[in-house]
Amino acid sequence: MSSLVVHFELHASEPERLADFYGRVLDWRFERYGELDYWTIQTGEGSIGMDAPGMGINGGLARREGPPPEAGAPINGVVVVIGVDDADARYAAALEQGGAEAMAPYDMPGVGRLAYFRDPDGNVMGLISDVLSDGSDVRAEAPPED
Repeated sequence: MSSLVVHFELHASEPERLADFYGRVLDWRFERYGELDYWTIQTGEGSIGMDAPGMGINGGLARREGPPPEAGAPINGVVVVIGVDDADARYAAALEQGGAEAMAPYDMPGVGRLAYFRDPDGNVMGLISDVLSDGSDVRAEAPPED
């Protein structure tokens, strides 16, 4: 078996609040898993399912066992980076919905347009889109050589 990442988990002091936040910012769907303090996260069309391959992964949301990360503290864990059509628009939506800036959108030539935000519980999440601020697409084919 390979070592692919197949699932991620978010931890939250108030899981329902974070489910609402990510539902509004990224259109994710949440479903409570039985009576547990755990919710499954469906990230969207094209994600891996139990019966289908996909390009993205789904996750889970659990009640946090301790205090949330403090604002301004260094990252202490793993950061998930989410592929989106427009990193600037999703970043703005995160801030409008109660998130905070971790790193404003910026271009990384050859990679994409990146941005990082803190969700309302202090978790850092990344966003990446293929289109840079000048409108160029990092995934576009290079013009043929003469």
